[in-house]
Amino acid sequence: MAYWLMKSEPFKYSWDDLVAEGEGTWDGVRNYQARNNLAAMRVGDEAFFYHSREGLEIVGVCTISVAGIKDPTDETGKWDAVKLKPQAKLANPVTLAQIKAEARLSDIALIRQSRLSVCPITPREWDIILELSDL
Repeated sequence: MAYWLMKSEPFKYSWDDLVAEGEGTWDGVRNYQARNNLAAMRVGDEAFFYHSREGLEIVGVCTISVAGIKDPTDETGKWDAVKLKPQAKLANPVTLAQIKAEARLSDIALIRQSRLSVCPITPREWDIILELSDL
């Protein structure tokens, strides 16, 4: 299993939107590295749901339910998408400020590649973030 972080602006698509749908499609990504990350996802992989621009925090955990699909919003057929289901809302959202202040997360892709909307998370980073959410 692999771990990911997926960013969305909450006014466009929020954690609450995903929960209301029950299963959402992560589409509209138009960055090649993020597309490659979407293509690498497998059913059962887990991802953090991060609210960008507003909130700047990880708010939930979701599971990839369908992998390897073409983006339904793309007429060219070159962009990928996945479907995901909400798994759990974090007891305490983990803010970007907390992540930046945590020395053990100094190399996390969220900071190194701050404009990337879909990025990998190492198992160690995953555990640290879950630890921070329970504080």
